Amino acid sequence: MKTALIQLDVKSDKKKNIEHAETLLERAASKGAELIVLPEMFNCPYGIQYFKEYSESIPDGPTCRMLSSVAKKRKIIVVGGSMPEAQGGKLYNASPVFSSAGKLIAKHRKIHLFDINLKTVKMQESAVLTAGKEPTVFDTPIGKCGLIICYDVRFPELFRLMLKKGVKMVVMPGAFTVPTGEAHWHMLMKTRAVDNQVYMVAVSPARSRGEGYKAFGHSLVSDPFGQIVVEGGISQTTLFADIKSERIAEIRAMLPLLRHSRLKMPQS
Repeated sequence: MKTALIQLDVKSDKKKNIEHAETLLERAASKGAELIVLPEMFNCPYGIQYFKEYSESIPDGPTCRMLSSVAKKRKIIVVGGSMPEAQGGKLYNASPVFSSAGKLIAKHRKIHLFDINLKTVKMQESAVLTAGKEPTVFDTPIGKCGLIICYDVRFPELFRLMLKKGVKMVVMPGAFTVPTGEAHWHMLMKTRAVDNQVYMVAVSPARSRGEGYKAFGHSLVSDPFGQIVVEGGISQTTLFADIKSERIAEIRAMLPLLRHSRLKMPQS
């Protein structure tokens, strides 16, 4: 399954962000991508002060209408990175998935909210966002795919819940900070891939050159053996990778961790 990772520049103009994402989606689809993934908060500057202003309902808002339209037109699966979702007086960091028919087939609400206090960066998502509650899995041409958002990747128990549902790959829109990215980005993506014998598809925004939040970048795909298939730098780019079901089967047969586990899998 040819997969595209769109590491795009996010600006302060929501309308232009949506239009820019549409152009890049169309371009990736024209090159044969069957599954395309956008980054976390791709229509909104990453900052809790922006989330309410940029929020919309899913799937009825303008961002989702664009995602649905491109998915249907190009007959592809689109993972809409993430965006601020407004519902019932609450805000969520949510990732919608649209099928090749343009239908909403999944929506992941970020379960683990990013509340940190580093010397170089402070963030308290819980001040404005409500946490999601459920693991998210959707169907692709090569099997089940798990969906998480950024900080979720640090919680291995979530991966085990998705693995219990039969996932062969996990997609993660994420916007790691530069310090946490330098420390843990590659380590976490490769470790989660190896421990769960899945492909990890991690998609970041490009790193801003101006003021405000600076994402780590380095969108990448790790195969189930922890080998990096493709990786970007810090600038805007679109990456392509083939997700191979035979590679998953090969690794799981060669090193049958999932059969060898002697601990009972957690119940969902």
